[in-house]
Order: sequence, then structure tokens, then C-alpha cells
Amino acid sequence: MSTIRITGADAIDLRFPTSDLRDGSDAMHPDPDYSAAYVVLRTNQPGLEGHGLTFTIGRGNDLCVAAARLLADMAVGRTLDGIVTDFAAFWRSLASEPQMRWIGPEKGVVHLATAAVINAVWDLWAKSVGKPLWKLLVDLTPEELVSTIDFRYITDVLQPEEAVGMLQSMAAGKAQREEDMLATGYPAYTTSAGWLGYSDDKVRSLCAAAVEEGWTHFKIKVGADLADDRRRAAVVREAIGPARRLMMDANQRWDVDEAIDNMRALAAFDPWWIEEPTSPDDILGHAAIARSIEPIGVATGEQCQNRVVFKQLLQANAIAFCQLDSCRLGGVNECLAVMLMAKRFDVPVCPHAGGVGLCEYISHLVMADYVAISGTTENRVAEYVDHLHEHFLEPCVIHRGRYLAPRQPGYGITMRPETLVQYAYPHGPVWAARQLAAGAAR
Repeated sequence: MSTIRITGADAIDLRFPTSDLRDGSDAMHPDPDYSAAYVVLRTNQPGLEGHGLTFTIGRGNDLCVAAARLLADMAVGRTLDGIVTDFAAFWRSLASEPQMRWIGPEKGVVHLATAAVINAVWDLWAKSVGKPLWKLLVDLTPEELVSTIDFRYITDVLQPEEAVGMLQSMAAGKAQREEDMLATGYPAYTTSAGWLGYSDDKVRSLCAAAVEEGWTHFKIKVGADLADDRRRAAVVREAIGPARRLMMDANQRWDVDEAIDNMRALAAFDPWWIEEPTSPDDILGHAAIARSIEPIGVATGEQCQNRVVFKQLLQANAIAFCQLDSCRLGGVNECLAVMLMAKRFDVPVCPHAGGVGLCEYISHLVMADYVAISGTTENRVAEYVDHLHEHFLEPCVIHRGRYLAPRQPGYGITMRPETLVQYAYPHGPVWAARQLAAGAAR
């Protein structure tokens, strides 16, 4: 095959009206419209493109699209080999782009946009070698995998040489783990039954259906009102029984002392973890909560803006579960850095996936974590939400509460062409029709 060169890039504002049914609703986000800043990297090879996205929840998605367009232009004209041969350097060139540092670096809108572009490059790389992303990752040598990571700011806890050694130590049994994963998949949990805006009857019905489908781990949203949380927790616990695990997610709603008091009140429902009990930037607050509510674990990560925050959470023994997000971090490269640090501190990686495309992404990340990095699924579950998968050419597959390993080349995020047209904001047919209807109602 001739040299693959990136010849152009598009960034598209996609939004889905999930607020209509309160899908995705929680204590901080009562009416989200799941959205994506969607990037396409075109190449000189007919039919070969890299697709990536970053997830938002509506207003402001246009800011991510604008940033992604600026960053994607930095890939245009580059060869794929030239990028991946020194992937860590390319990652840093986007994450710390000099003229955009004042609106970054490595956080906020610019970092979200970085994830969309970086993930599109990984998608392109995996497609070019005919492998699903997880298989590309596990087939890289330890040295090759580590070379994709920017270790700046984390060498006090993990040196590149240590990371190589950790991966080399997992070589024994790697082939068997891959075989097992292909046969049985990866354990998951469902959030789809527990959105805050759902009625008790809907929650009860969804829980009953999920039990029938084989789910053993359930998460509900809490944080708006303690009395309401207790009532809804009782509904879920009754529906799923005492043996299945129940997790709770406050979505950053509480102060530290409030989180401690509220979780002591909710302990009667035997929660396995409380997710995002307070501000995602408050490392010491998470540590105080963790000490005070044991044996309930603290989980966080979906709003952790970079590997440095994760480093400090791990150093402070502030989290029992590492919930990295495939788009909040700067793409696969930074996810690998966090996964390796979690391995170093022996903290399970349980990725966040409450959003469009995130389930597709994490199905690859958890497979790679199990096969090449952690070597275990003990106390590990990956989030699943049953929303919007029909828009992807290769949607993730769930069977009896487990993610099945993706089989198609790429990162699994390529959307259907009709979706890119129908849900483009604000002029796509779906949104144009809604604006017309809103105008008529006025």
C-alpha cells in the first residue's frame, strides 16, 4: 500500500434530543441533549478515513467543534506513519499547542477537542492495519505501546521504563486472556434504569427487564434530594434483590461533609460505590470522603481533566475505582497513561460511558486493559447505557451483561452517513423541524 497521507478534515456539530425523555438526566444535568463534536480525517486512500468524536450534552458543543477543526488542521498534510512513529510528540503538539495554551492546556474545551482528533487518528491507524483498536493495542510491543504516551508530569509515579516492565510482566497468559475475552466478553453495569428524571414505575420496570437480561450491576443517580434518593434506592434494591450490586452517582452535587452524611444515610441500601460525590478537582475532598464512608468505595473520573488529576487521586488513596473517560482525557494515549498508573496503584479501571459513542469507545479500552495491562476483571465493570447505538456502523454488542469484543477494524465510532446529515446542528432536518415547530407554537 502506498503512503497514507491525511488530505483533509471535517468537524461536525451533532446533537440528539435526549432531553425529551430525560435520558441521561442527573442531579446536575436535568435535561441533557447528548451531543458529539465529530471529526473525520480524510486520506489519499479511497474509502479510508479516521473518525473520532468528543462527547458533550448540548449547548457549547459548537465550541468543541470549532476547537476540533483548528486541531484537526494540524494533522492535514501529515502521513499516518509520520504521526504514529512518534505519537507521543504528536499528542503533545495538540494538547499543548502554543497559541492555544491560554485556553488549555490539557483541560476544558481544547482537551475535549484533542480527544476527538487523537481518537480519529487511532481509528485511522487501526483501519489501515485491518484490526479493531483493542487488537492493535495488544499486538504492539510493550516498547511500542509506551512510546505513544506523553509521560510529562507523571514520572514521579511512573517512568517509561517501569511501564515497559509492567507490560512485559503481563506477557505470560496474554494469549489465553485474549482467547477468553473473545469467548466471554467483559463485565458491564447498566445505568439505563437509573436516570434521575425517570418515574419510580419506569425505574422499577427497567430494573426488572434488566434482571431478566442478565445484568448483575446497576447504577442510579442520586444527589438532588436525600429523601428522594432513599425512596428511589429502595425501589431499585427491591427490584434487583440483595445479591446484585448497586452503585450510586451524585454527579458532583455535594460538598465534602454533605457527601459523607448523605452516604451514611444511604448505606442501608448497600451501595458498592458512590461516584463523583463532590467537585472532580477536589483530590483531598475525595480522600476525606473515602476514609469516612468505608467500606463503600469512591469512584470518579468522567470529569477528571487529565492524567495529572488521576495521578493525585491515586497518590492520595482517594478513589477505589478509576473511572476514566475516553473523551474527557486526551484520547487513547492519555487513557493508556491513566490505565498504567491505575495498574501501578492496584486500582480497578471502570470506565465511564454515559454518553453518545462512549460505550463504543470503552469496549476497546477495557479489552486492551484486561489482555495487556491489568490481566484481571476482578472488581471491574464497564458502564453501559442503552442510548443511540443505532447511529453507529459497528455498535457495541452486549450479551448477558457483558461487552463482547469488537471484531471490525477501527475504533468503532464511525457513524452512519444519514446520521451525520439528519442530526447536524442547527440546520439538519431533525433540528430544523424542531425549530419550525417551536416557532409555530409561539
